[in-house]
Amino acid sequence: MILVGSLFALACNESTTHPSTQPATGTTSFSADGRNVIVYTTAGSTTYRLQPTDTLKLADFGQPLETQPCVFVDPARTFQAVLGFGGALTDASAETFAKLPKDKQEEFLRAYFDPQRGIGYTLARTNIHSCDFSSGSYTYVKEGDSSLASFNVEHDRQYRIPFIKQATAAAGGKLTLFASPWSPPAWMKDNNEMLYGGKLKPAYYQAWANYYAKFIRAYEKEGVPVWGLTIQNEPMARQIWESCIYTAEEERDFLKNYLGPTLEKEGLGEKKIIAWDHNRDLLYQRASTLLSDPAAAKYAWGIGFHWYETWTGGQPQFDNLRLVYESFPGKNLLFTEGCNGPFNMGQVNDWKWGEIYGRNMINDLNNGTVGWTDWNVLLDETGGPNHVKNFCFAPIHADTKSGQLIYMNAYYYIGHISKFIRPGAKRVVSSSSRSQLLTTAFLNPDGKLAVVVMNQSGEKIPYRLWIGGKAAELTSLPHSIVTLTL
Repeated sequence: MILVGSLFALACNESTTHPSTQPATGTTSFSADGRNVIVYTTAGSTTYRLQPTDTLKLADFGQPLETQPCVFVDPARTFQAVLGFGGALTDASAETFAKLPKDKQEEFLRAYFDPQRGIGYTLARTNIHSCDFSSGSYTYVKEGDSSLASFNVEHDRQYRIPFIKQATAAAGGKLTLFASPWSPPAWMKDNNEMLYGGKLKPAYYQAWANYYAKFIRAYEKEGVPVWGLTIQNEPMARQIWESCIYTAEEERDFLKNYLGPTLEKEGLGEKKIIAWDHNRDLLYQRASTLLSDPAAAKYAWGIGFHWYETWTGGQPQFDNLRLVYESFPGKNLLFTEGCNGPFNMGQVNDWKWGEIYGRNMINDLNNGTVGWTDWNVLLDETGGPNHVKNFCFAPIHADTKSGQLIYMNAYYYIGHISKFIRPGAKRVVSSSSRSQLLTTAFLNPDGKLAVVVMNQSGEKIPYRLWIGGKAAELTSLPHSIVTLTL
């Protein structure tokens, strides 16, 4: 297990405003002349964990040969702007956090949210009443109260709201937070259960739309600003935990006839609404059904997605992201959830977990994604708490018996992107001449370029970073990820 007592201190720019995230293609001017290339490395079979390992100079270098592996970066061509990177502040994370000693709580907050001494999270997700990563099922209203007169968030005041506030403070006082429901209250559904799927009864469409507005108002009264929300977590999955099914047409109609108009009526029309919030496999069908209807599309900020199509043995379907990005250029793509599992403490050091994150994040970004939200930011030594035993990995685990934090390599892989690619950064062209080397690159608002290169292979690969006729020589270590800043 990787135990970290004191975290690194690396400088990084932090944006204080929300950027435009329209996925438009543009151009910019950037000169590599006179810039040093600083190399930050995480690599298997080494002690390198997101630390500076070299400083290089670019030198004139003309036409590369096919025998000379290169990562070609063209900062003149820009694409989507970054919203942010982060994770989910769930009941499970909050309850686990509360069990840590004070010094470990401070270390945890610094590790995730401090842009200099940590990996600089600026984006977060939370659940609207209970989800599987809660200690039990609960709602904010009494049975049958369709007027929502009994609505209150008292449950969340014990752990979750204080946790979100501390995370926000650690992030510098600002955290882009969106919320997701896993299920309406049981009495609003046709199966009379919060678990096992079921559907929202048409008679309660308006009451359920009102519920979102009540949640936003209640959280903001507690001092927790809500930037946006998703319509439904995983609307095509009948889970053994809180879940609710919507076809594409049902989600479209709920958005355009109830949720969108209700938020506008309540003075919450600026809140961002994210549709789908499920896997990449059905992404285009869902996006096209909602976004081809102007009455629904006007309320949708974008489309959220998860990565779990790979859990059944399939390959990530990144092309579906590209199709949405190209077909609906006025809308945004946001990764809203992903984790590894099922949990096994004996596997916390397996290098594959971090590589799954790196591979997905790089490809998602290259296909138009504006932000990326991991699932639970913290879980305990069992991979929970979880009231239906759906135990999973998190980038950081807490051993609540010893009070220690356990950093999986996933934490560092995420950090190679979240720390160096800041809100407002624009994606630029980054092209690898070798399939073993994955790459993405972004130009930050402060004018600094961040290039990420991930080596999926078990071999050392010498290569050059090539920018506008200048190049620097590097060696990619086996099973590594580096960020090159200049």
